[in-house]
Amino acid sequence: MIKEFREFLLRGNLLDLAVAVVIGATFTGVVTSITSNIITPLIKAIFGGKNQFGALHFTIHGSVITYGAVLNALLNFVIVAAVIFFLVIKPVNAVMARMGRTPSEDPVRECPECLSKVPDLATRCAYCTSTLTPIAG
Repeated sequence: MIKEFREFLLRGNLLDLAVAVVIGATFTGVVTSITSNIITPLIKAIFGGKNQFGALHFTIHGSVITYGAVLNALLNFVIVAAVIFFLVIKPVNAVMARMGRTPSEDPVRECPECLSKVPDLATRCAYCTSTLTPIAG
């Protein structure tokens, strides 16, 4: 069992995941810093108001609701999502398309009995097990 555990720990996928988590945490710190120190002051310079969104709050019956922290987190999320999309997803998709390795979806149709999506070449529905006539592809 110890040997299996060691093999599990040394598998490439687990090490890749660990590296991704560390890089992601570091990247989040960078994005948070950019948001707090550059973007929100620019927004203040353009629109006026407080220097940091985190300071925005209101009070209800003595409870402080810091909606500014939520705005900062939302801004951080949008920045991270944009960076991942434009600097990772789009380039990888372009490279994969150039290499001809884009995932192609198998043609599907609806099962007449349960209306589930099944491959065109299926002879039996995986959901309701009704018999189907394959559509030649």
